[in-house]
Amino acid sequence: MSQSPPIVAGTRIGHVHLKVADLERALAFYCGVLGFEVMQRMGSSAAFISAGGYHHHIGLNTWESKGGHPPPPGTTGLFHTAILYPTRAALADALYRVIEAGIELDGASDHGVSEALYLRDPDQNGVELYRDRPKEEWPRAPDGSLAMFTKRLDLEDLLKQRNA
Repeated sequence: MSQSPPIVAGTRIGHVHLKVADLERALAFYCGVLGFEVMQRMGSSAAFISAGGYHHHIGLNTWESKGGHPPPPGTTGLFHTAILYPTRAALADALYRVIEAGIELDGASDHGVSEALYLRDPDQNGVELYRDRPKEEWPRAPDGSLAMFTKRLDLEDLLKQRNA
């Protein structure tokens, strides 16, 4: 296999579209807890939600999944949707919202390049809420390569940033 040039640097993931069992339940989580806004609904079968008025960051639909069940462990599929917050204070607010809603975290990690919270939506889809550190702060190996790690994230310290 020949090596092709890397993808252009401005490329990014534009949105994710999730199959859900119950649209109202999914909207209660993504809009009611996390704070996304509904941009458009397609009756009772689909909704498009965003942060800041973008056409949509997340599509939710029941077209093939109404009343369905999550895939069993050991099967392929989406591991998680990662939602990038612009600041540490914004990530702290997301943590506060999750705690206030009584939603358990699956984990919380400092990866050196980012700080991340891991949880599940009502359909058991993995959700990562995270913020990136500035590139200048990323951990590097002696040869200059990236040296990511996984350490426990101090949630109390993060929550202190909520109103900072």
